[in-house]
Amino acid sequence: MHHLSEQEILRRQKLDELKALGIEPYPSELFDVNFSAQEIHDNYHPELNNFQEVALAGRLMSVRVMGKASFAELMDSSGRIQLYVNRDEICPGEDKTLYNTVFKKLLDLGDFIGVKGHVFKTQVGETSIHVTELKVLAKALRPLPVVKERVDEATGQKVVYDAFTDPEVRYRQRYVDLVVNPQVRDTFIKRTQLVQAMRNYLNDKGYLEVETPILQPLYGGAAARPFKTHHNTLDMTLYLRIANELYLKRLIVGGFDGVYEFSKDFRNEGMSRFHNPEFTQMELYVAYKDYAWMMDLVEEMVERVALALHGKTEVQVGENVINFQRPWQRYTMFEAIEKFTGVAIGEMDEAALRETAKTLKVGLDPSMGKSKIIDEIFGEHVEPKLIQPTFITDYPVEMSPLAKKHRDHPGLVERFEAICNGKEICNAFSELNDPIDQRQRFEDQLELGKRGDTEAMVLDEDFLRALEYGMPPTAGLGIGIDRLSMIMTNSHSIQDVLFFPQMRPEVVAQEKTEPSAS
Repeated sequence: MHHLSEQEILRRQKLDELKALGIEPYPSELFDVNFSAQEIHDNYHPELNNFQEVALAGRLMSVRVMGKASFAELMDSSGRIQLYVNRDEICPGEDKTLYNTVFKKLLDLGDFIGVKGHVFKTQVGETSIHVTELKVLAKALRPLPVVKERVDEATGQKVVYDAFTDPEVRYRQRYVDLVVNPQVRDTFIKRTQLVQAMRNYLNDKGYLEVETPILQPLYGGAAARPFKTHHNTLDMTLYLRIANELYLKRLIVGGFDGVYEFSKDFRNEGMSRFHNPEFTQMELYVAYKDYAWMMDLVEEMVERVALALHGKTEVQVGENVINFQRPWQRYTMFEAIEKFTGVAIGEMDEAALRETAKTLKVGLDPSMGKSKIIDEIFGEHVEPKLIQPTFITDYPVEMSPLAKKHRDHPGLVERFEAICNGKEICNAFSELNDPIDQRQRFEDQLELGKRGDTEAMVLDEDFLRALEYGMPPTAGLGIGIDRLSMIMTNSHSIQDVLFFPQMRPEVVAQEKTEPSAS
């Protein structure tokens, strides 16, 4: 157990005192709430004399005692509301313990209480609850961080500082962050609305939401390093999925016309403000469609999401206003590289590409084949410049082992990515449904693996067997929900749109010296 602070010791003493008075600090009985703070603020009118019997519950966030009456503030999940607590109202008989001892001395900020009473407006016009009953619902044994203010002597201005702005502590103790920084809650409400808007859009089109395995005997469907685990009974190695693509395609083989899944995927690689080891993608596969059709769907769906969250297609992201209104800009991979670097790389072999990369100051390593080099040039010189939503299409075949060869351009595949705010938000193909071509691509990947590429794909015999039974022409899409959420909520970092991002062990975090609050 951690070393208790003075405040924590004091709160534990108050807990014992409550028990000694026969008051259970963590009662079992239900406290029936009938309104939220927000509902009362939005709908109370003195002339209607409504809200005359309300019951609310939440955290006690401030108290101003004035003898036998007090003003306090209660915070529930919708916001804050003022309470007026009068000694003789909450203690109608002789015994004034509930007010004099419990309310004034044994309750602390952060404690959960339930109140009943009627709503009125104070002389200064603040909507408040005149409390007639008060009940302790849960004692908080640690104090919440409080926002403090001081005056900067040099400028004479008020400076607000807060023990809870350090991102590392906020991500680690999200439960506290949500209490003291209410705007954080809005980000996560928007994230849920985003998923809901996509789900409604796909369901309206008649596609089926499905679930596929997270524990897989072979990992596939993307280029990434997996997490590895072991199943004791079967004595076999299993992997956490890096994608769900190969399972969803098996369902297309099985006769579904459109399937999608919001999937938690896991990649055992570096962390950054764009990468968390577990993340969410929505993957969608639709039979008898191709990548050009899928581009239209993505534009329409993301435009729909922007409207659902913001009521308009423009979204403020950092310094930029990003407009999701259709149609979006489109370039082929080679057109985009030529536009931003002035170099036409379409006809180059590996040696020429290496030279070009050197000229463009792009770092390479010997294990990189043609496609990786092109990818590095694109990532360095093009991607960061694409702020408005843009489709990049027609990638080199080596970069896309699961995509269909291009109908008009040998050496390319029918693939697109949508790039927005300088980052990829989705990836889509006309899916490869030729089992012989697919086997060859897997074998090429095995060769890359031998060259030292740790992200090369493994050969999946069962998936090839499924393709051999016949898969109709299919369009597939993977869209990063965390990245899209970052854009739609103007969040700087992926950690801001994950309730509980992965963190390094806490011991290390404590070695860092915390900036002092002064």
